Amino acid sequence: MRYHNITKDDMLNGDGLRVVLWVAGCSHCCKECHNPITWDPNGGLDFDQAAKEEIFEELSKDYISGITFSGGDPLHVRNAYDVKELAKEIREKFPQKTIWLYTGSLWEEIKNTEIVKYLDVLVDGEFECDKKDVSLHWKGSANQRVIDVQESLRQEKVILHDS
Repeated sequence: MRYHNITKDDMLNGDGLRVVLWVAGCSHCCKECHNPITWDPNGGLDFDQAAKEEIFEELSKDYISGITFSGGDPLHVRNAYDVKELAKEIREKFPQKTIWLYTGSLWEEIKNTEIVKYLDVLVDGEFECDKKDVSLHWKGSANQRVIDVQESLRQEKVILHDS
Protein backbone atom coordinates (compact mmCIF):
# COMPACT_ATOMS: atom_id res chain seq x y z
CA MET A 1 0.00 0.00 0.00
CA ARG A 2 1.07 3.54 -0.69
CA TYR A 3 -0.11 6.75 0.93
CA HIS A 4 0.11 10.49 0.46
CA ASN A 5 -0.32 11.88 3.95
CA ILE A 6 -1.17 11.23 7.56
CA THR A 7 -3.23 14.12 8.90
CA LYS A 8 -3.34 14.73 12.65
CA ASP A 9 -6.06 16.51 14.63
CA ASP A 10 -8.48 16.45 11.67
CA MET A 11 -12.06 17.59 12.34
CA LEU A 12 -13.48 17.36 8.81
CA ASN A 13 -13.34 13.64 8.05
CA GLY A 14 -15.41 12.12 10.84
CA ASP A 15 -16.61 12.74 14.34
CA GLY A 16 -14.18 14.33 16.83
CA LEU A 17 -10.45 14.86 16.39
CA ARG A 18 -9.08 12.19 14.09
CA VAL A 19 -6.03 10.82 12.39
CA VAL A 20 -6.57 10.50 8.62
CA LEU A 21 -4.61 8.14 6.39
CA TRP A 22 -4.78 9.35 2.78
CA VAL A 23 -4.03 6.29 0.64
CA ALA A 24 -2.87 6.27 -2.98
CA GLY A 25 -5.02 4.64 -5.65
CA CYS A 26 -8.54 5.26 -6.88
CA SER A 27 -10.34 3.87 -9.92
CA HIS A 28 -13.49 5.99 -9.46
CA CYS A 29 -11.81 9.23 -10.60
CA CYS A 30 -14.84 11.38 -9.78
CA LYS A 31 -15.22 14.62 -11.70
CA GLU A 32 -14.23 17.56 -9.46
CA CYS A 33 -12.67 15.24 -6.86
CA HIS A 34 -11.06 17.28 -4.06
CA ASN A 35 -7.98 15.05 -4.04
CA PRO A 36 -7.11 13.80 -7.56
CA ILE A 37 -3.40 13.62 -6.72
CA THR A 38 -4.24 10.43 -4.79
CA TRP A 39 -5.70 8.56 -7.80
CA ASP A 40 -2.39 7.04 -8.94
CA PRO A 41 -1.78 3.79 -7.01
CA ASN A 42 1.97 4.26 -7.58
CA GLY A 43 1.97 7.79 -6.16
CA GLY A 44 2.95 8.89 -2.70
CA LEU A 45 5.08 6.90 -0.28
CA ASP A 46 5.35 3.27 0.76
CA PHE A 47 3.30 2.60 3.87
CA ASP A 48 6.02 1.29 6.14
CA GLN A 49 6.51 0.51 9.83
CA ALA A 50 7.40 4.14 10.58
CA ALA A 51 4.08 5.33 9.10
CA LYS A 52 2.20 2.72 11.12
CA GLU A 53 3.99 3.78 14.30
CA GLU A 54 3.14 7.42 13.56
CA ILE A 55 -0.55 6.49 13.36
CA PHE A 56 -0.39 4.40 16.53
CA GLU A 57 1.35 7.21 18.41
CA GLU A 58 -1.46 9.60 17.47
CA LEU A 59 -4.17 7.07 18.33
CA SER A 60 -2.65 6.59 21.79
CA LYS A 61 -3.57 10.18 22.67
CA ASP A 62 -6.73 10.43 24.76
CA TYR A 63 -8.18 13.34 22.79
CA ILE A 64 -8.00 11.53 19.42
CA SER A 65 -11.37 9.93 18.60
CA GLY A 66 -10.09 7.52 15.98
CA ILE A 67 -8.84 7.04 12.46
CA THR A 68 -10.34 7.78 9.08
CA PHE A 69 -9.20 6.01 5.93
CA SER A 70 -9.55 8.19 2.84
CA GLY A 71 -7.62 8.95 -0.27
CA GLY A 72 -7.75 7.85 -3.08
CA ASP A 73 -9.92 4.92 -2.19
CA PRO A 74 -9.00 2.67 0.74
CA LEU A 75 -10.87 -0.17 -1.00
CA HIS A 76 -8.93 0.14 -4.27
CA VAL A 77 -7.53 -3.25 -5.24
CA ARG A 78 -4.02 -2.14 -4.24
CA ASN A 79 -5.21 -0.98 -0.78
CA ALA A 80 -8.05 -3.19 0.40
CA TYR A 81 -6.02 -5.96 2.05
CA ASP A 82 -3.54 -3.66 3.81
CA VAL A 83 -6.30 -1.29 4.98
CA LYS A 84 -8.26 -4.25 6.34
CA GLU A 85 -5.22 -5.56 8.20
CA LEU A 86 -4.44 -2.11 9.61
CA ALA A 87 -8.08 -1.59 10.67
CA LYS A 88 -8.02 -5.00 12.38
CA GLU A 89 -4.83 -4.13 14.27
CA ILE A 90 -6.21 -0.73 15.28
CA ARG A 91 -9.43 -2.35 16.53
CA GLU A 92 -7.36 -4.75 18.66
CA LYS A 93 -4.92 -2.14 20.05
CA PHE A 94 -7.37 0.75 20.40
CA PRO A 95 -10.86 -0.74 20.90
CA GLN A 96 -12.24 2.58 22.20
CA LYS A 97 -11.30 4.45 19.00
CA THR A 98 -13.68 4.71 16.04
CA ILE A 99 -12.75 3.69 12.51
CA TRP A 100 -14.25 5.59 9.57
CA LEU A 101 -13.69 4.79 5.89
CA TYR A 102 -14.51 6.81 2.76
CA THR A 103 -14.98 4.90 -0.48
CA GLY A 104 -16.49 5.43 -3.90
CA SER A 105 -17.93 1.92 -3.65
CA LEU A 106 -21.46 1.34 -2.40
CA TRP A 107 -22.41 -0.40 0.83
CA GLU A 108 -24.28 -3.00 -1.17
CA GLU A 109 -21.03 -3.92 -2.95
CA ILE A 110 -18.90 -4.28 0.17
CA LYS A 111 -21.23 -5.23 3.02
CA ASN A 112 -20.11 -8.87 2.84
CA THR A 113 -16.38 -8.16 2.84
CA GLU A 114 -14.23 -8.79 5.89
CA ILE A 115 -13.23 -5.16 6.46
CA VAL A 116 -16.73 -4.07 7.48
CA LYS A 117 -16.49 -5.91 10.79
CA TYR A 118 -13.74 -3.46 11.83
CA LEU A 119 -15.51 -0.27 10.71
CA ASP A 120 -17.77 1.99 12.72
CA VAL A 121 -18.77 4.38 9.93
CA LEU A 122 -18.62 4.10 6.16
CA VAL A 123 -19.12 7.03 3.82
CA ASP A 124 -20.05 5.40 0.54
CA GLY A 125 -20.63 6.39 -3.05
CA GLU A 126 -18.80 8.38 -5.66
CA PHE A 127 -18.72 12.15 -5.39
CA GLU A 128 -21.21 13.57 -7.91
CA CYS A 129 -20.57 17.23 -8.69
CA ASP A 130 -24.19 17.84 -9.78
CA LYS A 131 -25.24 16.74 -6.25
CA LYS A 132 -22.55 18.73 -4.45
CA ASP A 133 -23.79 20.43 -1.28
CA VAL A 134 -21.35 22.20 1.04
CA SER A 135 -23.89 22.11 3.88
CA LEU A 136 -23.76 18.31 4.13
CA HIS A 137 -22.02 16.82 7.16
CA TRP A 138 -19.05 14.49 6.43
CA LYS A 139 -19.85 14.05 2.74
CA GLY A 140 -19.57 16.07 -0.43
CA SER A 141 -22.62 15.14 -2.46
CA ALA A 142 -26.20 14.22 -1.61
CA ASN A 143 -25.95 10.71 -3.10
CA GLN A 144 -23.32 9.68 -0.57
CA ARG A 145 -24.35 8.03 2.69
CA VAL A 146 -22.80 8.18 6.15
CA ILE A 147 -23.55 4.66 7.35
CA ASP A 148 -23.48 3.20 10.87
CA VAL A 149 -21.75 -0.01 9.85
CA GLN A 150 -22.26 -2.18 12.91
CA GLU A 151 -25.94 -1.28 13.27
CA SER A 152 -26.45 -1.86 9.53
CA LEU A 153 -24.91 -5.33 9.88
CA ARG A 154 -27.11 -6.13 12.90
CA GLN A 155 -30.34 -4.96 11.25
CA GLU A 156 -29.37 -6.18 7.76
CA LYS A 157 -30.33 -2.84 6.22
CA VAL A 158 -28.66 0.55 5.81
CA ILE A 159 -28.75 2.57 9.03
CA LEU A 160 -27.45 6.10 8.68
CA HIS A 161 -25.03 7.49 11.25
CA ASP A 162 -26.50 10.32 13.31
CA SER A 163 -24.68 13.54 12.58
